[in-house]
Amino acid sequence: MPFKIIRNDISKVKADAIVNSANSEPVAGSGCEGAIYEAAGKELLLEARRKIGRIEQGGAAATAAFGLNAKYIIHTVGPVWIDGKHGERGVLEACYGNSLRLAEELGCESVAFPLISGGNCGFPKGTAVEAAVDAIGRFLRASEMKVTLVVLSRKALEISERLTAGVERFIDENAADEIISKEYARNLNYRAVLAGRRERDDFIASESDPPVAGTLYSLSGKTLDEILVDKEDSFRARLFKLMDEKKIGDVEFYKKANIDRKVFSRMRVKEDYKPTKMTALASAIALELDLPATADLLARAGIALSPSSKFDLIVSYFIMHGDYDINKINMVLFKYGQPAIGC
Repeated sequence: MPFKIIRNDISKVKADAIVNSANSEPVAGSGCEGAIYEAAGKELLLEARRKIGRIEQGGAAATAAFGLNAKYIIHTVGPVWIDGKHGERGVLEACYGNSLRLAEELGCESVAFPLISGGNCGFPKGTAVEAAVDAIGRFLRASEMKVTLVVLSRKALEISERLTAGVERFIDENAADEIISKEYARNLNYRAVLAGRRERDDFIASESDPPVAGTLYSLSGKTLDEILVDKEDSFRARLFKLMDEKKIGDVEFYKKANIDRKVFSRMRVKEDYKPTKMTALASAIALELDLPATADLLARAGIALSPSSKFDLIVSYFIMHGDYDINKINMVLFKYGQPAIGC
């Protein structure tokens, strides 16, 4: 996927460019910077860094990667937190933006960042995370690159307490049937069709039929023949119909879905394309579907949302609240130890 968050030591990550949260002066610092210098080869990297000289806050410069599993090390200097009223966040976002533009100029296809200014610089981690995601997101809307944010632990990725509190409350309050009854109350089911109770082709579905978890077809006023014709749409066919209806172009779609361009190309050309659950959900998020329409799209790929799954509940929470920021969703999923959406 174009943007992802992982737990790792950044000096062990493979990417075209590894970003170093550097000191202004050419010294081998501690923490993340120290690990990069040790892995790259301290003396070689120091010599290359001295040739660059001083780097101002928000600026970025590149050296060879030496012993790292990368082509380049991009050195950027993050701001020290004062009180949030001295332009600290703008400088921090410039660190990401300038590093990404430099990586693009160098022909890099992948970049790995640490959480810049999240350690000794005293930046509140929640603000540091938001700045990173916002700056990376802006860059990726206009450019093609695989970007990874590398943290040592899930605790390092602090997220708005207001957001996580809402997610936790939603998980706690929604027992298996509650989430379905809330969102599918107006949507009819075909349980009886599958059970063999519909014997007449001209049968009209009844609104008194109870909703079923994962059922996505609104059957009111439809004959069985119409229902079965509608059901013939594959995931791929329904996806492209929805894109046309919503006037979403290919590039806008795969960027909003955090889907790799090559994966989207397979969607376009393979008539028998079968998505993973992560790709199917990413597609629903990009299309800004409500929960019934999301479940409908997934069902066409043989995938269902389960109210007993923490992953499904977290994604459902965002959909129900009309929040389709896939990077924010993935941050919360990461925080709860769940896989990311996209591919």
